[in-house]
Amino acid sequence: MFSDTMRRSVMARGTAVDYLEVTGMGEVTKKRTGQGKFLLGGFLIVAAIVYLIASSTQAAAQYYLTIDELFARGDDLGDRDIKISGVVDGDTIQYDVKNLTLRFTIANVPADLDEIEKAGGLAEALHIALEDPRATRLEVEYIGVMPDLLRDEAQAIVTGRMGEDGIFHADELLLKCPTRYEGDVPLQAEDG
Repeated sequence: MFSDTMRRSVMARGTAVDYLEVTGMGEVTKKRTGQGKFLLGGFLIVAAIVYLIASSTQAAAQYYLTIDELFARGDDLGDRDIKISGVVDGDTIQYDVKNLTLRFTIANVPADLDEIEKAGGLAEALHIALEDPRATRLEVEYIGVMPDLLRDEAQAIVTGRMGEDGIFHADELLLKCPTRYEGDVPLQAEDG
């Protein structure tokens, strides 16, 4: 009348987590339903999502380095993209229209916000940095259309990698004309 094995759901602390297996001989053994596997799988998925969000937020929070900081860190930066901020030396701008190759030099701008304020604001700090013959300079190469805002004393924010040839190869080029954005100070690494 009954089969050899009869299964009944057992409620354990309000949830069905186990089955009792009763054999024809009267033996009772517990069997797992597999809910633990689903809970573990769900936990792993949530943990992976949290990890991806945290790692992408950390990458997006990358600040700008000054040229002096770039050279001070050197090999510590490895082979990853970095952002550099500096002021464009207009006399060095060279653009090859045929190959869309843009080369120019940027001069180091201090990262200390107090120093920028003391200079009279960002526009004046950019001017002082460009006129300083002791300011560290960096040659930048960018492949693409020449931006309209590329001019003398514009603030350049370049993202790319330092080449073995000593040239910074930029994949991204952002420019700010200091007279248009008088109050904006770039988010840079603070001294400390």
